[in-house]
Amino acid sequence: MSPNLRDKKISENIEEYLETIYRLSNNGERVKTTRISKTLNIAPGSVTQMLKRLDKMGFVEYSQYKGVKLTDSGFKKAKSITRKHRLLERFLHDILKLKNNLLHDQACEMEHSLSDEAERALCQVLEHPDKCPDDYTIPACDLPFTSCEECMNRNEEGIDQVGKRSENLLPIMELKDKQQGKVSFIRGDYKIIRRLMDMGITIGAKIKVIKVAPLSGPVEVAIRGSKLIIGQDIACNVFVELTGDENRL
Repeated sequence: MSPNLRDKKISENIEEYLETIYRLSNNGERVKTTRISKTLNIAPGSVTQMLKRLDKMGFVEYSQYKGVKLTDSGFKKAKSITRKHRLLERFLHDILKLKNNLLHDQACEMEHSLSDEAERALCQVLEHPDKCPDDYTIPACDLPFTSCEECMNRNEEGIDQVGKRSENLLPIMELKDKQQGKVSFIRGDYKIIRRLMDMGITIGAKIKVIKVAPLSGPVEVAIRGSKLIIGQDIACNVFVELTGDENRL
């Protein structure tokens, strides 16, 4: 195997681990080595060695007895590859009409080579989907826009021109009780934005989660002095930057 192919394989392996940790964790919670081992069907000893390596690379914080959690940089990389995977599943399902049992493996093959520019174009072609076919939320992109409308309006500017967002954003539905943050991105067209504005949910507004209902139920939040009950269709499209040290991933 040539050095370039070997490096590519190593990089893909790292991305698979980070993506798995992202999927198994809940808003920064630690994941046990045994769960990762079972999910990837890899021997626990081999998983441990990789986690130690990822720790040295600064992507995770690993403890033998407590498990592993993503660092800010690890979260950003994991979120990026997860976003590409879920967008690709949407494309394979909606456009190519691929059978459901083939979606995951095919998306895994494609996600590592999908460029950021192609990802942006794919998102626009699919009209900014919020869920993959398995009903998992598609993470927000790292482009520094406050809405999909703004992204479309600046379509002639490449990613190297617009730059990337430095903060990690989470959808409201993935926050824990009492976590708070600033609304930084709203996914969807102008109709969705107008609907949210009527509710007082606007870019820059401070929002605090009061209660997240189990089993994909609604989320109760406090914003602008009022309490709102937000359904999952909205909660998965409003992304916030967490504020306060206690909210750090």
